[in-house]
Amino acid sequence: MTVEQRLKAFENLGIFLRQFKAIPQGDASIQYPELYNRLKELIKSSQFSNGWFTEENVLHMFSSISISLSAENLKQWIKPYLPNLLLGTNSNKKVAVIMAGNIPMVGFNDMLCVLISGNYFLGKVSSKDDKLLPLITEALCAIEPEFKPYIEFTNHQLKDFNAVIATGSNTTATYFNYYFSKYPHIIRKNRNSIAILNGKESKEELELLGKDIFQYFGLGCRNVSKLYVPKGYIFNSFYEAIEPYHYLLEHNKYANNYAYYRSILLLNKTPFLDNNFLIVKEDLSMHSPVANIYYEYYINEEHLAQRINQTADGIQCIVSGNNNVVPQSLVFGHSQQPMLWDYADGVDTMLFLINLKQ
Repeated sequence: MTVEQRLKAFENLGIFLRQFKAIPQGDASIQYPELYNRLKELIKSSQFSNGWFTEENVLHMFSSISISLSAENLKQWIKPYLPNLLLGTNSNKKVAVIMAGNIPMVGFNDMLCVLISGNYFLGKVSSKDDKLLPLITEALCAIEPEFKPYIEFTNHQLKDFNAVIATGSNTTATYFNYYFSKYPHIIRKNRNSIAILNGKESKEELELLGKDIFQYFGLGCRNVSKLYVPKGYIFNSFYEAIEPYHYLLEHNKYANNYAYYRSILLLNKTPFLDNNFLIVKEDLSMHSPVANIYYEYYINEEHLAQRINQTADGIQCIVSGNNNVVPQSLVFGHSQQPMLWDYADGVDTMLFLINLKQ
């Protein structure tokens, strides 16, 4: 199978996934209707096996993936790697991919990279998300049957592989580093995203920041879990702008988290701000629990840059309304819209996989 075939198959997968956002114009317009209907049912039922996987969040992931798989994006992404890919060696490697289950199909990009690089994909899905990606690969194989021998999922102990990509917590990362030390590997651990405010943000910008905080209930590494605000910052405008997310309290798991952490803080007499659905607490930590967000004051841009450098290893991405403050930061509302080249932890997955062939 050529690189062009593989890319075209994923482009068509993006078109297939786009159907879930649009309203089909009758059964005749639906591509792969049997798979479409199975996925539609799975989307509706996912929250029964994982309460965080609401229909809205799964559909958002489908939409995000479909956008990233446009012909233009695939072409831009693959361009730097084409010279090596077109060499076409026969030493395809079997790559074990251990996936997290914090947000729907979080391992999709790793699977894409493994298959586009011409390697074999051995996926170990999380028990929290063990159905969506396998069914998506059925659609991929319907589009391009030559992918079938290159894809395997397992719930058992991994064996007969050549390299590993594993995502987990800081604790599991230590275990992964030890267990997979003799294999070429990418091991990812906890990371969080931050937002930088200067106090001059418009209501519209703060509303978009709400998306960065609350999408997927804040469970993703690209969700903003920490705010850096200027000394003396008043949170009134922030709270007013995010009020539309009050509906999250209708979700049982989110409401339980909010009530639990609020009770703990009250019992411990820990100062915090509250708008009856989001706890805002001053804290040096990067990771805040669901229904919480931490903040830290900065004195000036130099102080801010120093703090970011000190915590850089734990930062996945940065959002800011003023991109001059931190180079390469994202505009508000875009933290959960990664492109194909926005690799987790800043490690170039495709380059790692291509080099396995050398």
